[in-house]
Amino acid sequence: MLHTGKRVSLSRQEVALIAITAVWGATFLIVHIAVQYSGPWFFVGMRFLTAGVITAVVFAKVLSGLTWKEIWAGCAIGLMIYLGYGLQTVGLQTINSSTSAFITSLYVPLVPVLQWIVFRKPPGLLTWLGVALAFTGLLLLADPGNVGFSFGAGEIATLASTLPIAAEIILIGFFAGKVHLGRVTVVQLLVAGLLGFATMPVVGEQAPEFSWVWLAAAVALGAASCLIQITMNWAQRSVSPTRATIIYAGEPVWAAIIGRIAGDRLPPVAIAGAVLIVAGAVVSELKPRERTETDESADGPLPDPLPSERTNA
Repeated sequence: MLHTGKRVSLSRQEVALIAITAVWGATFLIVHIAVQYSGPWFFVGMRFLTAGVITAVVFAKVLSGLTWKEIWAGCAIGLMIYLGYGLQTVGLQTINSSTSAFITSLYVPLVPVLQWIVFRKPPGLLTWLGVALAFTGLLLLADPGNVGFSFGAGEIATLASTLPIAAEIILIGFFAGKVHLGRVTVVQLLVAGLLGFATMPVVGEQAPEFSWVWLAAAVALGAASCLIQITMNWAQRSVSPTRATIIYAGEPVWAAIIGRIAGDRLPPVAIAGAVLIVAGAVVSELKPRERTETDESADGPLPDPLPSERTNA
């Protein structure tokens, strides 16, 4: 992000992330409809295998240079995509798209916490405040009309999905700039799709009867997943994982707007909980100012908090 006086302009990478976040928000409702006609793991397999094939066609000319490092990176990210989106899809069988989106956004405050565990980078006070806000919001969203915490199976599966989704964001940031964007995207999408199909016999899921609903949804989301993953991998070469997650925090808002148009209705207390979750996601990524405006005017503009080496500037 570039700072010019008091004006703040978004980089093209950040604009791209905002755009795909809106697309991402729309996918919740599509998946919710699709799993009424298909089992969750079959749909995950179809969605990501389709995305992988589309991406392989796009990057066909460079696939011959695939390295073992890119295979490893793609498998690691693909495993997280499979677990995150798979559990989220399981949850969408029984909960509406808006609720799913707000619970899923809990992965945002998890990113700095996981970075602390893995990279020994302790979170600051604002991160813990964000986690507290998000957890309070989760309690309100979980049980808006009763006393106690009464998540059903769908909510629990969706809550579990937040951990691998957070890990996916960290892995993408870790490998960004170290691997070829196109090749690693092909691997991660194909791995996620194949693992989805492989899960079917394990959980006793049968292939569904043919329906244009799940077929159209799988193709549309396959194309969307291709676009989303390519954009994330490209943009996070210069946008840090923490800054990216602030942008991603807008995803449930887009999902709620689309869900509202489609007929989703959340009680006022649940809406308050949803607001707290989004607020927690944003607060967890804020960084305290270390210099004043006076310092800035005296010594020049504040340095860009993003990495100075931009491979796709």
